[in-house]
Amino acid sequence: MSRRWGIDPSGRAGKKERHPQKPSGVKPLTAAVLMVGLVSGCALTPQALREDEVKAQAANDYINLTKEHEPVTGPISMYQALARALKYNLDFRLELMEKALALEQLNVSRYDMLPQFVSNLSYNARDKFSGASSRSLITGRQSLESSTSSDRDVGEVELGLVWNVLDFGVSYYRAKQAADRVLIAEEQKRKAVNRIAQEVRTAYWRAVSAERLQGQLDALMSRVAQALSDSRQVVRKRLDAPMIQLRYQRELLAIKRELQELQRDLALSKYELATLMNLRPNARYELLVPERSEVVGEIKLGHAEMEQMALEWRPELRELGYEKRINAQEARAAILDLLPGLELSVTKNYNSNSFLFHNNWVNLGSRVAWNLLNLIRMPQKMKELKAQAGVLDTQRLALSMAVLTQVNVSLAQYGHALNEYQTASEYDAIQQEIIRQVHAGVKVNRVSEQVLIREEMNTLVAELRYDIAYSNLENSYAGVYAAVGRDPLPAQVSAEQSVSELTEVLKAHWEAL
Repeated sequence: MSRRWGIDPSGRAGKKERHPQKPSGVKPLTAAVLMVGLVSGCALTPQALREDEVKAQAANDYINLTKEHEPVTGPISMYQALARALKYNLDFRLELMEKALALEQLNVSRYDMLPQFVSNLSYNARDKFSGASSRSLITGRQSLESSTSSDRDVGEVELGLVWNVLDFGVSYYRAKQAADRVLIAEEQKRKAVNRIAQEVRTAYWRAVSAERLQGQLDALMSRVAQALSDSRQVVRKRLDAPMIQLRYQRELLAIKRELQELQRDLALSKYELATLMNLRPNARYELLVPERSEVVGEIKLGHAEMEQMALEWRPELRELGYEKRINAQEARAAILDLLPGLELSVTKNYNSNSFLFHNNWVNLGSRVAWNLLNLIRMPQKMKELKAQAGVLDTQRLALSMAVLTQVNVSLAQYGHALNEYQTASEYDAIQQEIIRQVHAGVKVNRVSEQVLIREEMNTLVAELRYDIAYSNLENSYAGVYAAVGRDPLPAQVSAEQSVSELTEVLKAHWEAL
């Protein structure tokens, strides 16, 4: 018994012998933890969202759609619509958040170049002492009685710095790649701004056309319905030749159908504009309806100059340039992987084991590791990166050709839109003169009610086509600048500015363009 239990765990002379502690119940505790984990794991089943959770999320989303928006207090102008779209449009806000995310990822990647600050805490407990004896390799007899050099419960703390020189180099190039991804996010934001600006201009001018003529259209539709009813009465009562009245009815219905088709094209524009401004689709708002003007945007640049500008400014081409830089940095990082990795470390250690002569110490270390398989992988990796660079070069050439095509197509569309607008303007002017002559004839009873209604419908069609032609011209005008890559949003614009401030800045910027 003295051999087994008469151990002085401290190993120091002059101290009384101490008996080992009784089992601390580690086994029952461990068994209990394992049982709970096993039961919990077996009990896992798919959990669908509860009905109250879905309703709460839907209600929260409905509130957040237009939360903290400046209220609409008056008629909305075109530049105010653009300002609201750039401030509140959810697609644009998503682009801004993705850029902010790229910036945060860049900030995180910078920390990867710093040494690692290592903190390790560990605790080990046993139900029996860790003991051992020795046996002679020569005689085979036990040379020492069973003993221990460790407490049953041992805690250990380690604090230190570890720096891998190779990881530092790789992290440096990863940080440069993250910086280029921030610039890619900025180009994607520019592309989104161009798209939103073009969509807002188109939707605004179409909505203006619908709002300008809606009252006249409703009144004229009522008169047409009454005229058709009167004409059918004439046919039934045989007060006029049937063919004359039938041709008149056919003409009225043909013009009415054309009005309805034009009205259908314009009817949804106000909902589209509300969506772009992030207003509720059913929101009631008024548009500032400007007077018709013969002043339209003029393109003063030549084809060659615009093509050169497009190759320099288009966001898609700049984005590919950054992708190529990222690929080149990946090649440099791959070359670094060929080098041996040198790791330097310095740590401060503490151990609660009472048998240790020194319970705390400082440890200095260095280690060189070299993955020789990287030498085998490197040729294939470099081939992959070279192929990727070739793909990016080919993509850039293909995209450059597409950009040049878009510039010329946008100019051609602008030219056609301008011709159509001028024709619609002349047609409307002639129709306005005709309706004045008809009204003058009605006053002296020289023109019938049928002719008046017919010409009023023709006048309304002419005005609708005139407004649609102007809307298409504005759209094609914005399309030219989008094809060239000019920023519709000045650099000094901030999302923190109010709608009125943004409106003034955008108006000055577009007038300067």
